[in-house]
Amino acid sequence: MSNVDSKAVRDKEVDKATKKSRWSWYFYDFGNSAYASIVLLAVYSAYFKNAVVGGADGTRLWGISVGLAAIIVAIVSPILGAIADFTKSKKKLLFIFTIISVIFTALLFFVREGDILIGMLFFILAEIGYRAAQVFYDALLTDVSTPESIGFVSGKGWAVGMLGGIVALLIVLLPIQTIGNDFIPYAFLITAALYLIFSVPTFLNVREKHEKEQIPEGKGVITLAFGKLAQTFRSLKSYKEFIKYMISFLIYNDGIMMLMDFAAIIGATLYGMNQMDLIIFVILIHVSGTFGALLFGRISDKKSSKEAVIISLLILIASVTGLFFITNIVWFYVIGVLAGFSLSGAQAVSRSMVSQLAPADKIAEFYGFLSVAGRTSTFVGPLVFSTISYRMHNWYVNQGVDSVTAEQNGLLWAIGSIVFFLVVGMLLLFLVKRISSKDPMEY
Repeated sequence: MSNVDSKAVRDKEVDKATKKSRWSWYFYDFGNSAYASIVLLAVYSAYFKNAVVGGADGTRLWGISVGLAAIIVAIVSPILGAIADFTKSKKKLLFIFTIISVIFTALLFFVREGDILIGMLFFILAEIGYRAAQVFYDALLTDVSTPESIGFVSGKGWAVGMLGGIVALLIVLLPIQTIGNDFIPYAFLITAALYLIFSVPTFLNVREKHEKEQIPEGKGVITLAFGKLAQTFRSLKSYKEFIKYMISFLIYNDGIMMLMDFAAIIGATLYGMNQMDLIIFVILIHVSGTFGALLFGRISDKKSSKEAVIISLLILIASVTGLFFITNIVWFYVIGVLAGFSLSGAQAVSRSMVSQLAPADKIAEFYGFLSVAGRTSTFVGPLVFSTISYRMHNWYVNQGVDSVTAEQNGLLWAIGSIVFFLVVGMLLLFLVKRISSKDPMEY
């Protein structure tokens, strides 16, 4: 065999291995999206509020549960990211936190009416596992892509994740509609199974490209990781573009989190959507989100990540603003499709943009910072939304407006805060340097 033929065979084998690695990485997004769709968005949140606790106290305790998990992940993510970068153990930590999430998602099966404490505890631990695992999954993006393909790979992963959410919704939600609430505990077992099964290819086939650093004699991994993290904080002034991006991300992500957390409430309150309407609505969002993630991933690779995020935010701002002008449920579906399309694009490209702005030896650590920003959004955005909605509702009631109309008007004021966060975050993004595979960030 000639040298040319041998090279062709090797190139073909490398290409095959690359595709296998990427699809294995995609499948993880497919699996963990089952958790996001069932536990966070569609089933467990409502089940906990209405069946386990009941009444307004259910909403309060759900908020506390989400908040506690967010605080813990926000604290540990940068530290664990530093450890992962130093030891090159992103996949090992991904495995640990995935198993934690899968186990406690399955244990939600045992949560019944009145089981408030274990209902909160199991969810908090499942959520910590899910959110922490996401840090290391995102950090593996650079191991399954090239600088030229990172936007497309990230977008495709997000798209596959959207499909995973759709599959989970179709498997679980339709039986709930026909069988009733007795099926709900089994939904969590199914979710855990989907999460675990589709995570396995990542653990088997994805390889970290870099070898771990040699640990100096007499030094511990944790000590070195803390030292590295402290050094990164001290040197952040050298990463001005990353800082500008993180500030922008924190603000526009607030708007995104507000929209995701309150979409169902908006639909039910303003447009009278019932449970089946909301199910259809969530599925449509996932479908449009699949195409959005793919398209904006392509735009990221062909143009730049910055342009892709800005375009997606412009569409999202226009979609949310449309809520002030529509009066029926059909147009709400249309806005939901547009919002899902642009929202998924913004989130997918935001993920790849971190890897383009971070130094090569601090990828996981910088994804930890991204997680901190995202977890902060979990507090700020929803708090602003709920506060504005509640206070404006009371103001309208004091003006003699009936309670239903007052609630709707208060909600519209709160929607205005979503637009504000999206616009401000987008404007700040204009200050970030344009980066692409052809014009990478250099430190």
